[in-house]
Amino acid sequence: MLLQDLSDQIGNVTNCTRVQASIFLFICKMKNSFFDTFTEPILLLDTGKCKANIKSMCARAKGAGVSLRPHFKTHQSHEVGRWFREEGVNKITVSSLRMAEYFSADGWKDITVAFPINIREIDRINELAEQVQLNVLIENEESIEYLSTHLNSPVGAFLKIDIGYHRTGIDPREVTKIKTLLQAIGRSSQIQVIGLLGHAGHSYKARSRAAIHQVHLDSLALMRSLKEKLSVDYPNLLISVGDTPTCSWEQQFPGADEIRPGNFVFYDLAQWRIGSCRFDQIAVAMACPIVAKHAQRKQLVVYGGGVHFAKDQSLLLDNKTTYYGHVVPFKDGAWGLPNGQNYISSLSQEHGIVQVQDAVFDAYQVGDFLTILPIHSCMAANAMKAYRTLDGETLSRL
Repeated sequence: MLLQDLSDQIGNVTNCTRVQASIFLFICKMKNSFFDTFTEPILLLDTGKCKANIKSMCARAKGAGVSLRPHFKTHQSHEVGRWFREEGVNKITVSSLRMAEYFSADGWKDITVAFPINIREIDRINELAEQVQLNVLIENEESIEYLSTHLNSPVGAFLKIDIGYHRTGIDPREVTKIKTLLQAIGRSSQIQVIGLLGHAGHSYKARSRAAIHQVHLDSLALMRSLKEKLSVDYPNLLISVGDTPTCSWEQQFPGADEIRPGNFVFYDLAQWRIGSCRFDQIAVAMACPIVAKHAQRKQLVVYGGGVHFAKDQSLLLDNKTTYYGHVVPFKDGAWGLPNGQNYISSLSQEHGIVQVQDAVFDAYQVGDFLTILPIHSCMAANAMKAYRTLDGETLSRL
């Protein structure tokens, strides 16, 4: 079972004596001078893991015969984006027009904004559409009517289809409505229909590979069925899908033309819990100064709260205990695998309360840095606004 597989990845600190574990962690700490110049929380980036994740997803897309249009909302970094370009990626997904502007400035020319179009940003839309192949998401006639009379340059359009997540999009069973929207787009000289776009975000609720696979099968079946019903009048519609859990496991994407995963570039504890990745594929970690210790509660207090991690949470493998991040040892300029159950039990704005076992409590002192894997790397990265690589380089981001 998946949870058993995941549990096996965590080192069990009870397999060694408390003294041995304390000595191990103490040596890890003393040998490391990486944090000597830092005073505040920093988001660490392991470039080797990140580049390996990119290379792996590019190979997966190539093997499946689909285009990769990665979602850049996770990293939002020019430098990280260039690592994709080195692997042959030439089109991207973003979640806002502001993000599209940021990546357009670094030379990206084919950009899909995978968020329902906000007609109040028409000036930005027009400016971007002059510079790049800009694709927008549409799911209502009001947007089509507005764009038809206010666009100065052509844009591509995907119809947003709800394939099970139920966040937004058109029910694929509403074929008449979809045809009406396609006809309205067809009457516009400035909007070109590209295809149908869906996001199987409900895969994030999966807790087994079988569950991930079922989401994959169901969502693609919905898209294929819809395309078939539209094929007489619209034979060239592209199907765009993609979420990190299914894209991390599946080898084939029948009916799809492109995939748009994003979180895979860093992964995180939420993806590990789902089963999308291994611990050693998580490419970011937060390093936080310890500001207090409470022996009776076996808790460390770190300078690292909701403004650093955000407040995404998950459950430990007991399915009862809520946590916001997991401690990992740091040695020789890199973090390792978790050793026992040492985790953030609560977050406030600046405080993080870390529940730890005896070995960790004894090994760390006030002023030391504690390294913690985040639950949701997208939110942590957005909160921190920069990355510090293990080679000492600072990478900026939007």
